[in-house]
Amino acid sequence: MANETTPVRTGTVNVPLGHVIGNEKWKGSQIAQGMQGKVKLILEDGLGIADFHLSNRTCILYISEADLVAGNGFKRRLVRFRNASSLQGIVIVERTQISDQYFPAVQKFVALELGMTLLPVASQGEAAQLIIQLVQEQAKDQASNPFLNQKGPRLLEASVFQTVQQIPGVGKTKALLLLEQFGNIHQICNATLQELEPVVGRAVAQQIHTFFTQTK
Repeated sequence: MANETTPVRTGTVNVPLGHVIGNEKWKGSQIAQGMQGKVKLILEDGLGIADFHLSNRTCILYISEADLVAGNGFKRRLVRFRNASSLQGIVIVERTQISDQYFPAVQKFVALELGMTLLPVASQGEAAQLIIQLVQEQAKDQASNPFLNQKGPRLLEASVFQTVQQIPGVGKTKALLLLEQFGNIHQICNATLQELEPVVGRAVAQQIHTFFTQTK
């Protein structure tokens, strides 16, 4: 795993459409095997903290079950990335029976304190499928919309949409309503009960407000 001496690569990585550039350390892993035949995975040294690059601007940082159980080392890694890199980082976290107890605090740290997108998976195999889906969505969007970058990548929007759905009491419909009303996760976090109630109703508004304000 990356540690505190691993350099943060701040520049862009040239990723051909439909490809994923991954850190050499993932050679032979379930994630790498899961991508075979679906996307073209190129493994390289020197990617720094990031685990996988999906495009010139978007990368994946993977937090395993072992990382969560081991302590706060992964938090320092994410903070270093967030502070030093101009890339859009998506954090994939293994949410298993063992790591589930740590997940709420991790979700708050990633989404609220760092303002990054978090996507939970049950295994490396599921992570591989998620990465494939993100790459395919991105390729489809770029092929159909040459002006995509002028209004922001839909890859990020899809990831944020999935993240908002992880908030207790919020499903696909309410996640869409919240993002239409508030625009991003930070605004949802800072919304008052009075602002949330007209959008999702009193009960869910209370759940959201409690989730974002309760002590870790």
